Amino acid sequence: MAAFSLSGIAVRAIAAAVPRPVERNDDYTEISAQERALLIKTTGVKERRIAPKGLTTADLCAASAGEILDRLGIAKEEIGLLVFVSQSGDYYLPASAALLQERLGLKTGTIAFDVGLGCSGYVYGLAITGSLMQTSGVKKALLLAGDVSSIVTSREDKSTYPLFGDAGSATLLENTGSGTPWHFNLMTDGSGGDAIMVPDGLNRNGVSQDSLRMKTVSEGIRRNRLNLILKGSEIFAFAVKEVPPSIHALSVHAGLAIEGLDYLVMHQANRLINETIRKKLSIPELKVPYSLDEFGNTSSASIPLTMVTRMRDRLESDTLKLLLSGFGVGLSWGNVILETTDVFCPPLLEVAADDRPLF
Repeated sequence: MAAFSLSGIAVRAIAAAVPRPVERNDDYTEISAQERALLIKTTGVKERRIAPKGLTTADLCAASAGEILDRLGIAKEEIGLLVFVSQSGDYYLPASAALLQERLGLKTGTIAFDVGLGCSGYVYGLAITGSLMQTSGVKKALLLAGDVSSIVTSREDKSTYPLFGDAGSATLLENTGSGTPWHFNLMTDGSGGDAIMVPDGLNRNGVSQDSLRMKTVSEGIRRNRLNLILKGSEIFAFAVKEVPPSIHALSVHAGLAIEGLDYLVMHQANRLINETIRKKLSIPELKVPYSLDEFGNTSSASIPLTMVTRMRDRLESDTLKLLLSGFGVGLSWGNVILETTDVFCPPLLEVAADDRPLF
């Protein structure tokens, strides 16, 4: 399990945006009231934000980035790098990062590219962005992370539809040349790739008439091949087996005892998974924030969304030692230990429909 460290990179601001429409799992009538109560208790998801037609991940991330730039008075030409982490880009091509560079008014000399990761994407994104800032000398960068997962979930699938919400985020990073190092370990096991998958729609399996045919998999699970498949028991087994030892290994690499952390901020997979991990690590409940109840599983946006909505006051006022842990689709998982000081966190943004087609 390889670990590495970066130095001289600081988090200056984090913003998050969600669609305005709210869907409550108490109103999910595809299952019985008894099943709804059990689902909410087990997963911890009470409600989610669902993007209306025309509102994309790029829209949510652009709103978050714009809020940071405007509120902090950052000149557009100061941004030298934009990384967009998502599995729900606007188009097959071009990269959403290129469109966001123009939309945000950044200079044409900006490095901009997409990273196609989900649950682990924010941690991977910090590693990629920070590493490139070090090697390129870029002073300020935007890491945009989020997903509109609702476009691939079937309402008739109780294993996915009540779990996933939509959100986008923006993180402003600065190359300061000094400060406490960041410590990472990043891992992948593609043998479990079918545990979270949308089978059709790209090159391996294109779109056909069969892709659109709804099929009953089991009671309460009906979907087509353009919908998300989630094998919950396999994801649970993976997460509780792999995540705790990877966190222990990183704490050893960083020379920081787990009890010395101010917070462990995990990807908001579901409450049963996250609580099992927390208990395996013997971390107090107060050190593990949740946004699941209000927003569900928001893929690569879940860690920054949790920080903005549950830790905003402390991020803005205190110096914090954080461990961020992302795990899921891929299978992919990763952790980072970092220190934050005086992070600007504007209040959560709510975004209405914004249809901005190129063609």
